Amino acid sequence: MTYDPASANPLAGNPLETREDMGRALLDLFDPLLPYFSKGNARVRLDGAGAHFDRAAADLEGFARPLWGLAPLGAGNGRFEHWKRFAEGLANGADPQHPEYWGTVNGRDQRMVELAALGFALALVPEKIWEPLDGHARNNVIAYLKHARQFDYADNNWKFFRIFVDIALDRLGADFDRSLTRQYLEELEGFYIGDGWYRDGNVRRIDHYIPFAMHFYGLIYSKLVDDDYAKRYRERAVLFAKDFKNWFASDGATIPFGRSLTYRFACAGFWSALAFADLEALPWGEVKHLCLQHLRWWRDKPMTNRDGILSIGFGYPNLLMSESYNSAGSPYWAFKAFLPLAIPADHPFWTSKETAPEAVAVSPQRHPGMVMIRAGGDVVALSSGQENLQMRFGTEKYAKFAYSARYGFSVEADERNFAGGAFDSALAFSDDGLHYRVRETNAEAKIAGDVLYSKWSPFKDVSVETWLVPAAPWHIRVHRINTPRALQTSEGGFAIAKRDFDLDTLSVEAGAAHVIGESDFSGIADLGSTVTRTGLAQKALPNTNLIVAKTLVPQLRGEIPAGETVLITAVLAINDPQAVSGAWMKRPVVPDIGALEQQVREYGVTVSAIVAPGQMP
Repeated sequence: MTYDPASANPLAGNPLETREDMGRALLDLFDPLLPYFSKGNARVRLDGAGAHFDRAAADLEGFARPLWGLAPLGAGNGRFEHWKRFAEGLANGADPQHPEYWGTVNGRDQRMVELAALGFALALVPEKIWEPLDGHARNNVIAYLKHARQFDYADNNWKFFRIFVDIALDRLGADFDRSLTRQYLEELEGFYIGDGWYRDGNVRRIDHYIPFAMHFYGLIYSKLVDDDYAKRYRERAVLFAKDFKNWFASDGATIPFGRSLTYRFACAGFWSALAFADLEALPWGEVKHLCLQHLRWWRDKPMTNRDGILSIGFGYPNLLMSESYNSAGSPYWAFKAFLPLAIPADHPFWTSKETAPEAVAVSPQRHPGMVMIRAGGDVVALSSGQENLQMRFGTEKYAKFAYSARYGFSVEADERNFAGGAFDSALAFSDDGLHYRVRETNAEAKIAGDVLYSKWSPFKDVSVETWLVPAAPWHIRVHRINTPRALQTSEGGFAIAKRDFDLDTLSVEAGAAHVIGESDFSGIADLGSTVTRTGLAQKALPNTNLIVAKTLVPQLRGEIPAGETVLITAVLAINDPQAVSGAWMKRPVVPDIGALEQQVREYGVTVSAIVAPGQMP
């Protein structure tokens, strides 16, 4: 038989419209894990690839992460036949004398992350995994949790992990130092920016960790604990929902941006957490639609291995885009999307008719430094540029000019291959024709209405000012470059799917390039730069794009001289192959740089994402 990757997806064929559909989806995703449970059920090992932490912690990850979905299923009286596995695994994993002991926490440790899922499950369904334990096993579990919480957790969303352990300890009647709980709740307050937005630590980035971590944990907390922090979390979630809904396209896709995208439909976790917390931040029909439509988007993606195990990757198995902390069990944070299984069938989340939120054509968002624009069925985030210099491909994940729900983004496979770079939504410079530099961080980043401005340097002696302007379905980029020496440049549009047998249309000319695939058009055009650039239809290296494995990227390439150069670029990508005779022929109006400068000067405010504490501009 010919292997069909999409048919191996456990969500294939599921309408994902009802509570029953969601419950079936969870079990269909969980069942492929069963053969990989260890004899004592404390570990789940899925493959031989490694993460930066030890194998025991990775095995715990495989055991614990499914509980983000299974615990709500149990709390909602859903059918699940394997609770005994989890009770036994909990007892054995916390027992220092058992061969499957998870290992002792010493300092900041991946185990701290996974204990949050255990704490959540112990608080939500103690009758499933706690009450079956004998006194000796219970003492081991309490001792394990109490030992872990004495260490310092990372200064970001990790602080919620100890809080979840503490909620469990409180529910189980354990004696522990509650002042530590209060300390972390207060320290988390330091990450709040305003208007519902957080920063995930002392960093210059705001990504999906805000909805599927900071808000997700805060909303669960607000359901399990009644205090002033719970009230704040609920108020902030209402504010955040108004912005975050604009990150989702009509087909349910969300804008892939930042790290940890292998968690996939955890991106729906915010909407799921609103349901769990009984918080109608938007009309229930809209919350339900945003949650279920996102899950439905994943139904035809080849996101699993042959046996139905969620792979590391995004739209398909792809280790290239992964983080060093991604083990084979990491993708099961996706189960955060299943929180609504905890609420009863007569809850308005389930009884309301799905309603798509009103489509907002342009949505400026100061805190992440983005301007969301809708075109066709896509949502594009123009981005002022954020910063992640610590993680692999942090530049591609945070500092491109645009990110698309339909076309995702690409990571580069070889920093010594200027000729073969994808450079989608990026401007690359090379001084030797081999190596290259792109935007990695900003000296300045401002938003002025719907215009974004940034100042950055690809080399120490080269400065670039960039303005990004929406002109739906196009967007415009203006770059003013000052360099003491000649440089080669390459600027890319959006990457679209490439077909086999060279069935696609590739067109290049002076000052423009476009590519036409089976369903999509992507083009880039020079609008009047001070130098001449030539079009190129780049066949990107495979497995570089997050959503599809093979892509085409239209580019403009050319050399700039020493001194000042202005590049003005228009970019269009749309799911309509006929756009070549439509929108492609209607180039946007060339903006006036002086007017852009004045707009930023008069109305520009600094983007919150780059104003980390201690890094005020």
